[in-house]
Amino acid sequence: MNRRATRKKQASYGSWILAILVLAAVVAAGVYLVRKAMQPQTSASSAAPATSTTAPMAPASAASTIQHPIAQASSGPAPASTAALPALVDSDASVLDALSSLATGGDVRSLLVPSQIISRVVATIDALPRQSIGSTNILPLHTPRGTLQAEQASGITVISARNADRYQPYMTVLESVDPHTLVAWYKHNYPLFQQAYRELGYPHGYFNDRLVVAIDDMLAAPDLHDPVAVTLSGSHYVFVDPRLQSLSAGQKLMVRLGPANEEQFKAKLRMIRELVVGAQVAH
Repeated sequence: MNRRATRKKQASYGSWILAILVLAAVVAAGVYLVRKAMQPQTSASSAAPATSTTAPMAPASAASTIQHPIAQASSGPAPASTAALPALVDSDASVLDALSSLATGGDVRSLLVPSQIISRVVATIDALPRQSIGSTNILPLHTPRGTLQAEQASGITVISARNADRYQPYMTVLESVDPHTLVAWYKHNYPLFQQAYRELGYPHGYFNDRLVVAIDDMLAAPDLHDPVAVTLSGSHYVFVDPRLQSLSAGQKLMVRLGPANEEQFKAKLRMIRELVVGAQVAH
């Protein structure tokens, strides 16, 4: 990844949706980050290579204590393969094959951007807890079809319940992924994720710790069951409630998913989190 690439200005956090399933879920279940997700006009999804992504939005920190060593995340089945890992630059084919077999529902291949997958996933997860995403070139998945669905209710503009339907292909994949098998695959391939994280600009960072931070941030997103008010700001929608508008990118995604999708997503994330920190989770 090119650390010198320039940061692209965000217009509210609505821009390119990213449905994310952190980690391999990020990859296997659906990362739909956001660059113009809330733009009321159709925009083509970007498939630009991850080599044009932005640098980390915070300086690489000095060496620090590892909080969640992946070697201790021993729950679940043994890795499906003991074969030597490919080089990161040559890993796309094997990652595509693995994720296609992990997700028994939906069509992962049609959702994924098929180049530099692990690097894109790592950059996306790193960005989720932030308020600024930067370049949309980091997205590992194609964006949902259509545009944000809004409607009038009691004289205000709100996100329509129909908007949740746009995420159905991603949620179908998410539902089909077994967290135990997913995390086993992640553990086996962890050196590639760690290498991508260091190349992103964190030579002393530990990716699994950042993954847990991103998951915890999304789990902390508010559970909203009433219609969410939005308003046009130029060519894009923003949340009327300033508290929602100030949420992180990952939390805004959760709000846009709709209550049912958010509940399903959070349930899967909780299981994944327990597994990547080494806890036992029932099948």
